[in-house]
Amino acid sequence: MIEDKTPQRTSIAQLGEFGLIDHLTKNFEINQPSTLKGIGDDAAVLDFKDKKVVISTDLLIEGVHFDLAYMPLKHLGYKAVVVNISDICAMNAKATQITVSVAVSNRFPLEALDELFAGITHAAREYNVDVIGGDTTSSQKGLIISITAIGEADENEIAYRNGAKQTDLLVVTGDIGAAYMGLQVLEREKQVFQVNPNSQPDLDAYTYLIERQLKPEARKDVRTLLHALEIKPTSMIDISDGLSSEIMHLCKQSKVGCNLYEDKLPIDPTFINVCEEFNIDSTTVAINGGEDYELLFTIAMDDFEKIKGNPNFTIIGHMTQESEGIHLVTRANTKIPLKARGWDALT
Repeated sequence: MIEDKTPQRTSIAQLGEFGLIDHLTKNFEINQPSTLKGIGDDAAVLDFKDKKVVISTDLLIEGVHFDLAYMPLKHLGYKAVVVNISDICAMNAKATQITVSVAVSNRFPLEALDELFAGITHAAREYNVDVIGGDTTSSQKGLIISITAIGEADENEIAYRNGAKQTDLLVVTGDIGAAYMGLQVLEREKQVFQVNPNSQPDLDAYTYLIERQLKPEARKDVRTLLHALEIKPTSMIDISDGLSSEIMHLCKQSKVGCNLYEDKLPIDPTFINVCEEFNIDSTTVAINGGEDYELLFTIAMDDFEKIKGNPNFTIIGHMTQESEGIHLVTRANTKIPLKARGWDALT
């Protein structure tokens, strides 16, 4: 297949703001019964009746949160939706709507925005959320995306960060650390390309790690899984900034301590191999990497038998008295104070 060296470039200025909005939103569908009015008025109208509403918003800025050198725009649109839905999942709630706002510089033609919104549309369908509004404007600093996610839950279902109790078990979904190592692979290949633009990277061995970085998935299934097991998390958070940072958030808000066990961390074999290739300690990456978008939660000790052996969950520690502090218990059974070395947007 011969690549088109002269792709079509339609100036966004030709459409104007309202023409652009009509163009970008024409494929969005309304599927949620709680959406009374979506795009097209001064505000969206939602009707949740007896449900509680949960809302979260995130801002993604080019050069800070993503690098278009290796992040395809379609993947970026998909990921931008997922990271917000993950916050709704972390409340043990069901995502139902999102708003999408973008600011673009004049280096982006209409076709680039079509790619971005194709990813957003795909994610909206995959997670069954309605796109109900947003905003568009110009930018002097490249591409900026802001998405707000809205969800619903019964009051007794919602899990906060401040509900963990002493002796609660600490549980994580999936595996951790892979997204960070995927980023390291992409950054390395970017540097190689800058030195030799004719080089063609062979990324087959890193497929899983790169997918975890470029196309993460929010754990919308966990709410259903826990409900089927008759387990209500006492506290919950998603792993966006790194496991250590998220544990410290739970401990601070719940006023408890924690023992995290190194030998219980769920890590993928490919992740271990690539850590060795990069000469990086796998435990350090697993607890500090971030962007896994798995869920971290606590459950009462009484629920141990319900969750024991379930392939979707790993018990990685337990909560303690606040005075005992927050520690990593190493494979050598040494206790090391846990420090938050994950992502900080302001450093």
